Amino acid sequence: MKPTLRVAMIGQKGYPPVHGGIERHVAELARRLPAHDCAVDIYSRPHYSDHEGPTEHAGVVVRRLPSIPTKHLDAISHTALATLRVLGDGTDLVHYHALGPGLLAGLPRWLSRKPTVVTVHGLDWQRDKWGSVATGVLKLGERAAVNLPSATIVVSRALREHFRTVYGRETVYIPNGITPPVMRAPDLIRGRGIDKPFVLFVGRLVPEKGCHMLLEAWGSLPESVRRSHQLVVAGDAGFTPDYVRELKMQSPAGTVFLGYVHGPILEELYTSADLVVLPSTLEGLSITLLEGLSYGRCCLVSDIPPNVEAAAGHAVLFPSGNVDALTRAMNELLGNGERRESLGRTGQAHVVENYSWQRVTTATAELYQRLAAKTV
Repeated sequence: MKPTLRVAMIGQKGYPPVHGGIERHVAELARRLPAHDCAVDIYSRPHYSDHEGPTEHAGVVVRRLPSIPTKHLDAISHTALATLRVLGDGTDLVHYHALGPGLLAGLPRWLSRKPTVVTVHGLDWQRDKWGSVATGVLKLGERAAVNLPSATIVVSRALREHFRTVYGRETVYIPNGITPPVMRAPDLIRGRGIDKPFVLFVGRLVPEKGCHMLLEAWGSLPESVRRSHQLVVAGDAGFTPDYVRELKMQSPAGTVFLGYVHGPILEELYTSADLVVLPSTLEGLSITLLEGLSYGRCCLVSDIPPNVEAAAGHAVLFPSGNVDALTRAMNELLGNGERRESLGRTGQAHVVENYSWQRVTTATAELYQRLAAKTV
């Protein structure tokens, strides 16, 4: 039977989700939406992935369009081309992801009477990498995200409260989710130089993710701890090559930089890590945190509101930006296996109960159907 709705996903870098929380979010939705009578077109940027055309999931197609691959123009140039494409094709609903792409969310509504949705994954204008002009544009994107689309989704209750307080607008809370963990023996990672118990960081290497603070804290740990453990960094630059070079130059001896990893290698890392650390100063709702908890790992996270919300008492918090507190907490946890195991066990139960991609997809599809019905 032909799906009743054809949905265009715009704003993500591409598919498959080699790296990036938004890309993972879109991929998890897309693979499940056809079961809810939705076909999905994922618009992809050439520098992210070579994939084009049908995917392994029936009803999901990747459509590659060019972009201007610079820090400031990559997202908006690709979004503009994708938006022009969907104005005249058979798309029924357009789903934008992130604040910058959301600037164009009014065009399909005004020019072709197609409903639009914007998902806000975080307050992007707060990211350290942006200058004053880009920050100003993204602040406009924040305002646009609750004024231009037919509906606005937020991935955390903290974001919902932000839009309620600042703009007096209600949004639809639909969080990120998790997939059942795949537990793997540490076979592939042994070939990557990981041969001791390790602490794991997963994420883009951009200032707001806080990897520089983790490296500083790691270097301040007692020598005995650093001899018995390794620090593993799984991630790479997000248009931040200078920052990454500085991280590698200043990293303590023995730090392992893996670059972006996904699939079996990432599953091995989550399975075997003694501790997952998330020192970020800015998040929407961290998929890394949810995944770490889903694997039963003990997680040490900054106390920003989205992390507090996601962890719900099942992770250890430290004051955001406080390197000394991060050092003390790491040292204590690495010396207390019983506490790590207890937190991992309760954290896993928490995320399995409260964060499900299937529930996320059902809620999203129901919103699509309501919006489509209004345009009939």
